[in-house]
Amino acid sequence: MMTMHGDESARNRDRAPRLLLLGGTSEARALSERLAFEAGLEAIVSLAGRTRAPLVSPLPTRVGGFGGVEGLRRYLIENRIDRVIDATHPFAERISANAREACAALGLPLAVMAREPWRRQEGDRWIEVVNTAGAVAALGERPRRVFLTIGRVSVPAFRAAPQHHYLVRSIEPPEPEELPPSCELILARGPFSCDDETRLMREKRIDILVTKNSGGPLTYAKIEAARNLAIETIVVAPPSVQTERRLENLDAALDFARAKRTP
Repeated sequence: MMTMHGDESARNRDRAPRLLLLGGTSEARALSERLAFEAGLEAIVSLAGRTRAPLVSPLPTRVGGFGGVEGLRRYLIENRIDRVIDATHPFAERISANAREACAALGLPLAVMAREPWRRQEGDRWIEVVNTAGAVAALGERPRRVFLTIGRVSVPAFRAAPQHHYLVRSIEPPEPEELPPSCELILARGPFSCDDETRLMREKRIDILVTKNSGGPLTYAKIEAARNLAIETIVVAPPSVQTERRLENLDAALDFARAKRTP
């Protein structure tokens, strides 16, 4: 845990508290827009850099990894960060684990903006799996037309099932060698409407949808469209949130950000 003495401790008490926001989601962007108007608080957004053209944030932004737990711990010390909010994607497990470990080592408050996962509704034809490998296996041996909406980094796993034809939708293009042999690539950034998703699945004659249960309303339209079309949906379950402090909404996140520093 960090300790300071004398003049340095006094200067630290007098400065504005500093918050690190681990971003990359719509919740992080909404929070950054609120934090930008918070007087007496310094906040910085950190993005992993997986998207080459991220949406512009109103807060100072750093892009790229920290270099593991030790790199993040060093960053928190050097930048005198007082608390951290993890508003990364629910499946961004590595940075979330690193944040937990680094904050615990330094005694810094950490909170997670938690999304409520999607729940199965009447009419949903869900096949629930625990990971991407399970999703690949759940497709079966019979060739099918698959709508793949799981993020660029998970696409290569489906090369293990080359008998299927894939409609791959991603914000950033995967490398050509990462794509399954039979596929069509759509580059697009949501949100998408239920009508648009329904039209797309019909036009592409989709047999089955594969998605991660990322929760939230922005990407739920594909679930509704699959339900309306009675299309099977393979749903990868979200990892559990391992933290004592969960932030359920923006107001709770602002209250956490405004809290006074611990001496």
